[in-house]
Amino acid sequence: MLKNVIRAGLLAAGILAMAAFAQEGHPLSGTWHGDWGPSATQRTPVVIFMKWETRVLTGMLNPGPNSVPLKIATLDPTKWAVHLEADMKDAKGATVPVVIDGTIDDIGSYTRTLAGTWTQGATKGTFKLRRD
Repeated sequence: MLKNVIRAGLLAAGILAMAAFAQEGHPLSGTWHGDWGPSATQRTPVVIFMKWETRVLTGMLNPGPNSVPLKIATLDPTKWAVHLEADMKDAKGATVPVVIDGTIDDIGSYTRTLAGTWTQGATKGTFKLRRD
């Protein structure tokens, strides 16, 4: 009887250990929420969805009816540096390029952050996103 309890305990511990070391996927895959802006008081909410698809990172900026696909999405894993590009439309329908450069912090955390510089047209600012 005691041997069965010990075996069950060891089995449970083994399963928990495997779950703890299970991979969650690519470090950028998921939905990222945050904001960007040229100053601490002038901020714009932003959502970015990214997904690792075999060898290519894809995604969209502000998913929903006004979403914009990412044209370029790259990761330099040696520095955890991220580069994203997209073309948004302004209120008049003109194309406005968006260039996002940042680094991933807390890479071991599920709710890691991505922060850096955001350039939208002629406006340059900072951004900080957290993965949900």
